[in-house]
Amino acid sequence: MDKKITKAVFPVAGLGTRFLPATKASPKEMLAVVDKPLIQYAVEEAYEAGIREMIFVTGRNKRAIEDHFDTAYELESELEASGKKALLDLVHSIKPDDMDCFYVRQPKSLGLGHAVLCAEKLINQEPFAVLLADDLMVGVTPILRQMTELYAKHQCSILAVQEVPREETQRYGIVKGTQYAERLLDVSDFVEKPKPEVAPSNLAVAGRYILSPAVFENIRRQPKGAGGEIQLTDAIAALIGKEKILAFSYEGNRYDCGSKLGLLQATVDLGLAHPELGAEFKSWLALRR
Repeated sequence: MDKKITKAVFPVAGLGTRFLPATKASPKEMLAVVDKPLIQYAVEEAYEAGIREMIFVTGRNKRAIEDHFDTAYELESELEASGKKALLDLVHSIKPDDMDCFYVRQPKSLGLGHAVLCAEKLINQEPFAVLLADDLMVGVTPILRQMTELYAKHQCSILAVQEVPREETQRYGIVKGTQYAERLLDVSDFVEKPKPEVAPSNLAVAGRYILSPAVFENIRRQPKGAGGEIQLTDAIAALIGKEKILAFSYEGNRYDCGSKLGLLQATVDLGLAHPELGAEFKSWLALRR
């Protein structure tokens, strides 16, 4: 029987040190691009892919994420009393009635692989998606929806990838593979942050994964890897030869919002595309040139 992707994991326990002092008391995932925090863009992408169970792997000082997706009774009462129905509907849309949110703590900062492992009991031996909110992904068809549609056909792990300059390979997990279908490679090698001279290719994983539950056992067995952390990349690489893993060159754009430049680029592009602000913002930018 073909399986569907119904659960998504959001590892959100990181400290966000690159955005200090903005992230001293507020999670980096709550940084706003135009009028929505990064984590909301990621959750909306998962929801549009048909996923209804959202699992957040949190840490200290991440309460704002839980509050964002919780009911805000005082705010809703105030908006209702003031007759601000449009704003009330907007607040309600953050967490649709058919979406469930679950939260689990990562007790120690031991890497992305360990963060994903913290969600194992909630996954319950099902295939699942992983979304990194730092990577804001935009496509005519949402990126994760492109991937879940491929999963429905191929029933195997799928990694979103994009080409990067070879000198930047040591910033990413890098894959190598053979052509499998249009935009798809059958992965034969996967290395975390290799130096340019030893990188197997310049195809970098871009913050979206669909994974087999078999990856959990690999994470448990995995020693610390690059950066002294338990790497998700190493656990996925251990599946090669045992299960099929496909690398998917998605259609759309990725903004590295884990960097200040990427966050600014996303703000400009999404600001220009905003249905209410876009025209006025474009005019203002033209005057600044």
